Amino acid sequence: MPPRTTDSSPERRDTDRPHPDQEPGRERSVPDPEAGAGTEARVGQAPHSTEDPNTGQGRGSADGATESGGASADDTADTAGPGDPGVDPRVAAVRRAADGGRRWRAAQLAGCAALLAVALTGGAVAFGGAGGGNTGTGVDTVSAAGALTPGALARGDLDSGIVSLQKHLRAQPRDFGSWATLGVAYVEQARTKGDPSRYPQAERALKRSLELEPDNDQALAGRAALAAARHDFTGALKHADRALKQNPYNERALCSRVDALVELGRYDDAAEAARTADDRRPGVPVFTRYAYVHELRDDVRIARAVLERALGQADSPADVAYVATALGQLAWNQGEYKTALGHYARALAADEEYLPALEGRARAQAASGDRAAAVEGLERVVARFPLPGPLVALGELYEDRGADGDRAKAGDQYALVDAWTALARAGGVNADLDTAMAAADHGDKKEALRAARAEWNRRHSVHTADALAWALHVNGRDEEALPYARRATATGYRNAAFLYHRGVIERATGDDREARTHLKAALELNPGFSPLGAREARTALKELEGTR
Repeated sequence: MPPRTTDSSPERRDTDRPHPDQEPGRERSVPDPEAGAGTEARVGQAPHSTEDPNTGQGRGSADGATESGGASADDTADTAGPGDPGVDPRVAAVRRAADGGRRWRAAQLAGCAALLAVALTGGAVAFGGAGGGNTGTGVDTVSAAGALTPGALARGDLDSGIVSLQKHLRAQPRDFGSWATLGVAYVEQARTKGDPSRYPQAERALKRSLELEPDNDQALAGRAALAAARHDFTGALKHADRALKQNPYNERALCSRVDALVELGRYDDAAEAARTADDRRPGVPVFTRYAYVHELRDDVRIARAVLERALGQADSPADVAYVATALGQLAWNQGEYKTALGHYARALAADEEYLPALEGRARAQAASGDRAAAVEGLERVVARFPLPGPLVALGELYEDRGADGDRAKAGDQYALVDAWTALARAGGVNADLDTAMAAADHGDKKEALRAARAEWNRRHSVHTADALAWALHVNGRDEEALPYARRATATGYRNAAFLYHRGVIERATGDDREARTHLKAALELNPGFSPLGAREARTALKELEGTR
């Protein structure tokens, strides 16, 4: 699977301080690594999200987005195309681009990218005053006037919630809390729709909130979530720290701080931040981050125990879908495909359109040998939101089938990755890691190395170490690649793709013994980690065994 993301997890209202029986240290909510996995876990309230207005500057008009990925009602009503009433133009453009990717070649794909760019930015400009909108991750804030709480927003759909916020802000344009909530909702829309054009809208809404109430923790936490969504993890850490200075119990800020430290490769600090967050605001958002920190340190037992307790106590469809998908990802990474499919089934029973679960199920089906179902599932995902991870996964499944038509279809998926990264950059997103990961195997190798180096200069996570190692390898620089490949596996995190990359690089440098060890480990851990990578790992291992 692609790197685990946590910016979509449900959260509670950040303005809620703990009740007397929830004071820090009163009760551990997740298993303590020192105490073992037996400590009881508790799950927080229903998820929430916030929205960012297309700032009608000086007038308080607000533009909407959807937490679950839909468009704002304003956008839908005003910009849906003929013959497709009520469909968000961004989604329609994504679908056209994905369909075009299956029919056209490079020149036409460039046209698709242009069309997608127009659609993604056009509606935002129409409603947003100064520029294109953007999307991001969900954040929990509350209207100061109580017009619409994040809890209420989470229990409904994001479209109608945003419409309510817009209406409220037209009447009460100085409600800084609702501006913060709207800003975060745009971040969530960007994430769920793969629409980076929402990020500038989120930025304007959060800025408006801070103009009305300087240093309010809701907007600062929203800025942290926005920075993380744009892969500016240094900025995310800074904004999260500022928010926590104002309110040490702000859940969004606590979670964004963990995310930023993880993505910066500061794993010891991330573990401490996760413990702090668990003390202060136990709940689903914290549990998932706590679990991921432990997975990165090869403590899968703790990670699974935390997520299973959270799932057992989840009381909303959003909680169930999110946590069950996290469990599915954890099982898939360990090669436990039947278990993973069971978790994805539970997630989709809670929300049949939950894209991470649809993608995860397709990957598990492919690894289990059901390639037809996997292709059908990934085609369904990319037809809605052509993001780099599922595009590459679908392209590799086509490529693995080997027919001329399939190879051409695979090339179309890889070309659409380039279109997405261009749009992401236009929305202020740092897309270098996505570029490096996709281009190393399916694009411009020199560009992959440039992007990987640039990302490594920003942060030293296991994922950036692996990306740089592999980019160096495909450019024939294996001696230089080897230290990065070793660093990618140094925390104990067991990822089959990392082990495969390390084994291939070790073989290229002449260390056949270590190469056999790591190629074998990759295939034992997760033999279906990649249709093409797993096949190449088996071939390389067979050749090494034959030369012993």
